[in-house]
Amino acid sequence: MRIFRFIKPYRLVFGIGLFVLIISSIMTMAFPKILGQLIDSAGDANEQTVNTFTLILIGIFLATAILSFLRVYLFGYVTHKALALLRITTYKHLISSPMSFFSRKRVGELSSRITSDIALLQDTFTTTIAEFIRQFITIPIGLFFLVFISFRLTVFMLAVIPVVALIGIFFGKYIKKLSKDAQQDIADSNTVVDETLHGIASVKAYANEFFEVFRYQKSIDSSVKTSIKRAKWRGMFIGLIMFAAGSAIVSIIWYGLHMVQNGNISLGELMSFAIYSAILGFSFGGLAELFSNLQKAIGATEHLMDILEESTETIQLETPKSIDINGNIEFSHVQFSYPSRRDIQVIRDISFTVEQGKQLAFVGPSGAGKSTIAALMFRFYDTEQGNIKIDGKDIKDYELSEIRNQMALVPQEVLLFGGTIKENIEYGKPGATDEEIFEAAKQANALEFIESFPEKFETIVGDRGIQLSGGQKQRIAIARAILKNPSILVLDEATSALDSESERLVQEALDRLMRGRTSLVIAHRLSTIKNADNIIVLDNGRIKETGTHAELIKKEDGIYKNLSTLQLTAV
Repeated sequence: MRIFRFIKPYRLVFGIGLFVLIISSIMTMAFPKILGQLIDSAGDANEQTVNTFTLILIGIFLATAILSFLRVYLFGYVTHKALALLRITTYKHLISSPMSFFSRKRVGELSSRITSDIALLQDTFTTTIAEFIRQFITIPIGLFFLVFISFRLTVFMLAVIPVVALIGIFFGKYIKKLSKDAQQDIADSNTVVDETLHGIASVKAYANEFFEVFRYQKSIDSSVKTSIKRAKWRGMFIGLIMFAAGSAIVSIIWYGLHMVQNGNISLGELMSFAIYSAILGFSFGGLAELFSNLQKAIGATEHLMDILEESTETIQLETPKSIDINGNIEFSHVQFSYPSRRDIQVIRDISFTVEQGKQLAFVGPSGAGKSTIAALMFRFYDTEQGNIKIDGKDIKDYELSEIRNQMALVPQEVLLFGGTIKENIEYGKPGATDEEIFEAAKQANALEFIESFPEKFETIVGDRGIQLSGGQKQRIAIARAILKNPSILVLDEATSALDSESERLVQEALDRLMRGRTSLVIAHRLSTIKNADNIIVLDNGRIKETGTHAELIKKEDGIYKNLSTLQLTAV
């Protein structure tokens, strides 16, 4: 029932479709009764009555055809609208989920949920539910006519129904479990494909194509095994019910012929009774298949609902309104552990301040907590203890979208989207003019290499920017940040993976970007932070040293001086 809330906006059209379904089902159920009367009237040699019943039957078929068209169209309309709403809602929920959610889930699995699982629901809403409702209309109406024609025959026929019900109860729960398992196997195989294709360079570099094929084959084999097992049980389920229903029809005809010979019912009534019995038999037989399909849909629905019931961030899913901040930052006794590793404290009682327009750099060994500070600034995670303030106001008191809109991040590994250079720069300010994009590229030292491409700004960068070098991607990311014009800038080792010439061009662009902005710089190469207003040295989540480059380099046996010596020695 949780999935039906997506049909609610289209309940009027759904209601009309349901009404049409009911009318067409009732008209269809009138056919055996009128056919029986036609046969009996033919026996009476009454030509006018025969013609009348014949015309009524043709009218029923015409009306049923029109109503069937309306039913298919209306249910199709509601289905596609409702599933589009479900897709959008699921996507909004995913994109609004906190970083802790994505640290627990694999991208391939989530992608499968929004594609395969929702696709499975399409047949359910278009056909299965309509047919299920039709059977619930057909069965009581059919039973009414059966009792009306012959109570004795009806009692004889109904003896088999408890057997059918017991079969349904026995098989139903097991088939539901297998259907859910099959959907999970499909999600797992999609995850393997997603991870392999995104990491294709590593796969080829390590010559591990054989391993990835084995991994995918193993996942597919598991899916096939579960699906075959489900098919076997579904086959047994349907076969047993069809046998029970078919045997009942043959038995009814045998018993009914004896009643015709004894004059208890007419041949036309027996014909009507046999057709109603066949309809009920096929309805019960069809319920097995419909019930199986519903179980598959329920399995898919439960996975989707599990995602939709996860908590999300409170963010705006339209263009956030702009706020003005100066960029004064204060960390006060901040402590933090990642949700997946509560026993390991990453940040331990850290306090510092950054004044508007100043540059604060963080250095330290890997795992010291530098990148975690950047994550806390963007509220990818919230602090366990202590607080973070911007312009004297707790960061939690700002609207999440509004405060993030005043910050920009230039990471070490830049993610570019698969479109054009222009689209990737424009991502910093959707709707920016060509002049603004051009100027941002110029300030980021990106114009020279962009102009060297035949398509210039319309050059396709490829999946994750694979067509560009590391330095070119960094300058696109800087242009994106320049276009955004943030009050607070976070640089997470933005030059650590570049060659000397690329580093020089990127550093020039970064210097322009940081001018007049509050900047938090996470640095690997100490040469890039010599001019920082203040430097904090982190180790094991704690602040060990603080000061300018000139002050820290003078500290004997200091961590900063040792790092500087190591880098100079390496050079």
